[in-house]
Amino acid sequence: MSRQMITRRAGFLAALGCATLLAACSPPEELPQEMEDEAVPPTLGLGVDLDNMDRNVRPQDDFFRYMNGGWIERTEIPDDRSRWGSFDELNERAEQQVLDIIRAIADEPGHVPGSDEQKIAGLFQSFMGEAVIEASGLEPVRQDLEAIDAWESHDELPLHWAEAMTRRIAAPIGFGVSQDQGQSDRYITTLGQSGLGMPDREYYLSDDDRFEQLREQYMLHISNMFELADLPEPREAAERILALETRLAEQQWTRVQNRDRTATYNLVSRYELDELAPAFDWLRFLEAAGLESIEEAVVRQPDYLTAVAELYRDVDLGDWQDYQRFHTLRRAAPYLSSPFVEENFDFYGRILRGQPEMRSREKRGVGAVESALGFLVGRFYVEEHFPEQARERMQDMVENIKLAFEDAIDELEWMGEETREEARAKLATLNTKIGHPDEDSWRDYSCVQIAADDLLGNIHRATSCDWDRMLDRLDSEVDRGEWGMTPQTVNAYYSSTMNEIVFPAAILQPPFFNVEADDAVNYGAIGGVIGHEITHAFDDQGRRSDGEGNLRDWWTEADEEQFQSRAQVMVDQYSAYEPLPGMFIQGELALGENIADLGGLRVAHRAYRKSLDGEPAEVIEGFSGDQRFFMGWGQVWRIQYREEALRQQLVTGPHSPGEFRVIGVLSNMPEFYEAFDVSEGDEMFIPEGERVEIW
Repeated sequence: MSRQMITRRAGFLAALGCATLLAACSPPEELPQEMEDEAVPPTLGLGVDLDNMDRNVRPQDDFFRYMNGGWIERTEIPDDRSRWGSFDELNERAEQQVLDIIRAIADEPGHVPGSDEQKIAGLFQSFMGEAVIEASGLEPVRQDLEAIDAWESHDELPLHWAEAMTRRIAAPIGFGVSQDQGQSDRYITTLGQSGLGMPDREYYLSDDDRFEQLREQYMLHISNMFELADLPEPREAAERILALETRLAEQQWTRVQNRDRTATYNLVSRYELDELAPAFDWLRFLEAAGLESIEEAVVRQPDYLTAVAELYRDVDLGDWQDYQRFHTLRRAAPYLSSPFVEENFDFYGRILRGQPEMRSREKRGVGAVESALGFLVGRFYVEEHFPEQARERMQDMVENIKLAFEDAIDELEWMGEETREEARAKLATLNTKIGHPDEDSWRDYSCVQIAADDLLGNIHRATSCDWDRMLDRLDSEVDRGEWGMTPQTVNAYYSSTMNEIVFPAAILQPPFFNVEADDAVNYGAIGGVIGHEITHAFDDQGRRSDGEGNLRDWWTEADEEQFQSRAQVMVDQYSAYEPLPGMFIQGELALGENIADLGGLRVAHRAYRKSLDGEPAEVIEGFSGDQRFFMGWGQVWRIQYREEALRQQLVTGPHSPGEFRVIGVLSNMPEFYEAFDVSEGDEMFIPEGERVEIW
C-alpha cells in the first residue's frame, strides 16, 4: 500500500454513514438529514450532479475527492450541525416534511381527546409552549430531586436504579427486553453496563491532552447544572461525580469487546444472578423494574456486574446521591427552562460535537415528537411522501442482489462445501421489509396520554408506555412484523435475530435511489446499501447466527481460519487510515461495517452486470456503465465533519468516516481498477496480494 494511502490527509473532516447500514443500526441517536430540491440531481439520466465533482483530481488517486471535491469546496456545515453530508441533507428534508405534517395537525382545532392527532398536536404544543416552560423553572423535576434527598441507606440504590432506567435516566446497570439471540422465537431480559455521562470509557481513561481537557469541561458542566438547580457544593460534587464515573469506566468493556456477540451472550438463571453479584439486592431491583417474574436473563458483561455490585456499597451514599441528581437533571434538561437547555447544549453540542448553534425550537420539537410518537407520525409521512412504485422497484433490486450474493457464495474458492450450504440456507431465509410496517404491525400508542401544557410529564408518560410495551413482550410471541426504525428515518439496517434487512421509506430518494436515473447509478448507490445490509448477515458477527436468527457456529474450523485471516487484512488496512492527526480508524471496531461495505458493493456490481443480460451498457455523459456504478457509490458518502464530532466518531462509531468508505472499498475492488484504469503508482492502487477478499 502506498504511503499516501496509509496517511489519508490527516485532518480532513470526513464522516460516517448511518446506523447498521449503515449501522446496525443503531439505531441510532443522531442520524443524518436533506434540503428540499437540492436532493434531486439536475442530470436525471446520469443520476450524478457533475457540479459536485472535482475534475482536477484523478479518480485513480482519490475517488472521494474526484466525486465530491466541488461540493466540499462550496459547502459549509450549517451552524446547527456537527456534520453535513448526503445523509444529513436527506434527513433535513425528511425533518421539514415531518414538521409540515405536525404543524398542519397542530393547527387543526377540536381534536378528539386520545386520538392520534391530539397526541401529536399536544406534544408539539407542549414543547412550543415556552411561557409555561420558563415559568415552571425547576419545578418539573423537584419531586425527583427531593426523593433522592430522602435516601437513608445504600439499600435505596437498587430500587432507584431500576426506576431510573425505566425513565431513561442513567444508572450503572442497564437493562431491557429484546429477542433472545440464543433462541430467537422468544424475548428475554438483558442486563449490562451503563451509567456514563460522556460518550465512552475512553473519555475518562485516555491520557491524551484533549480528553483531559474534556474531563475538566465536563466537571464545569456538572457544576453549572448544580448551580442552576441551587444544589450544594457544585464544584466538589462535580469532582465526586467524575471520580465515580471513572471507577465505572474502568470496569466497563471496550466497544470492540461489546461487538462480540458470543462473549456478550451469557444466559443465567434468576438465582445465578445472586451468585454473579451476591452483594446486590436483585430481588428489589427486578421488582422495581417490573421483572420480578423472570426466570433467566442474558448478562452482557458479567464481570462488570460483579464489580458494580461490590462498588455500590463502597462508594459513599452522598456521592451516589450527587450522581443521580446530575443524571436526573441531564435527562430533563432539554425539556426544562432555557438556562438548563442552554447549559446542556453547551457541553453536549458545542464542546463534544463542535456545533456552534442549537437547532431551532421547532426542529427540536419535531425531535421530541419523533422520539415519543415516531410511528404515529410515520403513518402520516407515508401517506404523503412514499410512492408505492418505489417499493416495487426496490423489491426487484433486492431479489436481483440476493441472487447475485448466492452466485458469489457458490464461487468462493476459500469456502468449503459444508459451510457453503449453511450460508446458502441462511441467505434463502433472509426477509426483506421496504418502506413502512404492514397495516397490522404499526406500533400502538394507546397507552400514551398527552397534555398540551405538561412537556416533561408527556415525555415521562411516553417513556413509561414504551417501557410497558417492552415488558409485555415477555409474555408474547415474537412480533415478526415489528420495525426498529420509523419510515421517516434516513437509514437501513440488518437484524440478526430476525435475519432480515429493512429499508425505511425516507432513504428511497436521490442520491440513494432515483427512479429517473439509469440502473448503473442506482445499483452503485441503493444497490450498494442493499448489498451492505445483506452482507451484514455474513460479517464477522452476523456470521455467528444462522438463518433462524440463533447464535450457532455453522463454520468448519478450516473456513473459520480462512475468514479470520482475511478479516485481519481488512483490520490492518483500515487501522492505517488517520483521519485526524494521531487518531486512526479502529479497524477492529469498524470491521463489521467495512466488511459489509466491501461485500455489499461487490455483490451490487455483480447484480448490475447481470442486469445487462450480456449487452453493453449505454455511455451517458461520457461515462461507461461501470464508471457510473462507482460514481453512484462515491457520491453517497459525501460529508464534512467538525473536528470534535469526527473525534467522537472515531472513538465511538462502528462506521469508518465517509472518505474511507469510498477509498477503502474501491481500492480493494478489481472491478474499479478496470473501470478507471488504476495501475501501480496511483494512490488508490493496492498490490493484488494485499487486497481484501472475503465475500
